[in-house]
Amino acid sequence: MNTSTSPQSNILIVDDTPANLQLLFKILQDGGYCVRPVPNGAHALRAAHNEPPDLILLDITMPVMDGYETCRRLKADPLTADIPVLFISALNEVEDKVRAFEVGGVDYVSKPFQYAEVLARVRTHLELQQQKHRLQESLARERSLERLRDNLTHMIAHDMRSPLQAIRLLLDLIGNVQGFDTELLACKTSVNILVDMVTQMLDVSKMEAGALELKPEPFDIAALATAVISVLKPLAGTSTVRLESDGAISASGDRELIRRVLGNLLANAFKFTSAKGQVIVKIYRTNDKVHVDVSDTGVGIPPEFHQKIFEKFGQVDGEKKRFGTGLGLTFAKMAIEAHGGQIGVISELGKGSTFWFTVPLAKSDACVT
Repeated sequence: MNTSTSPQSNILIVDDTPANLQLLFKILQDGGYCVRPVPNGAHALRAAHNEPPDLILLDITMPVMDGYETCRRLKADPLTADIPVLFISALNEVEDKVRAFEVGGVDYVSKPFQYAEVLARVRTHLELQQQKHRLQESLARERSLERLRDNLTHMIAHDMRSPLQAIRLLLDLIGNVQGFDTELLACKTSVNILVDMVTQMLDVSKMEAGALELKPEPFDIAALATAVISVLKPLAGTSTVRLESDGAISASGDRELIRRVLGNLLANAFKFTSAKGQVIVKIYRTNDKVHVDVSDTGVGIPPEFHQKIFEKFGQVDGEKKRFGTGLGLTFAKMAIEAHGGQIGVISELGKGSTFWFTVPLAKSDACVT
């Protein structure tokens, strides 16, 4: 009767005693396995390397190279390192079994062999190995699909940027001729947001590849926040927005990246703050860092989602889809961490949110106490 996990399962058995080899060979062959017997550790290493088996049954007490050393060498070879090794031995002391596991064995079968026990342990470890391989294959497929999705997103974003830039230029031309009324200004603001979204998609890919170079310089972060608020104010609707800062504070970093981080956080705050709500941007020094808070009186975020929202394509379902692109906060996190800063959120459902981040103070301000 064939009781093996797979008719093709290949098992290498290693024992210097011919009678033991013959017995194991018969047990496993009767179980439906392809069995390869070898008499010592040196033969086992060559056989396993030339044609890796699915599982190895390895005796401990052998001349020249014992089972422990044989297992160590198997685990040191990348080609054979993942093959499960079941030790077989008449040594029954606890320290012998512990040593077998320490060198990489997955199980221990005591001599004299019991037919049912040998088959049960072999079958169990072959099944575990097959499950491991299926998981690895599944993970490889998922990673391949993720790379395909990222490449597609990158191509779409790259192709979108040119027509969006053309629309923005056309809106500027129209505004210069007839002036910017409320509707035209709102349209221009929306296009600017789309251009930023496309740019951050491309920059996330660059940062993941380690190919985005920062252009650090000292700049007044309070003045930058004022400019960002002015551009995005049409998104505020009936909500009010206020900047709180201890005057000019000079940060050190890539001004454009920080501008876009502020833009992302403010756009989210405006989007999810209720009518006649409030958004507050607070900027202050903490030791050698600039600390920026963007607080709103919006719907809030449950604590279990505080990390997920910073993940790539992460979204939170509440009263609304909180983050539509799934990249805005990912970009913000990567950009801030590239500056050596930190970013996070303090929020409760129904009580609003405070997104905060830190960036380095410029050296001139860092010396001020």
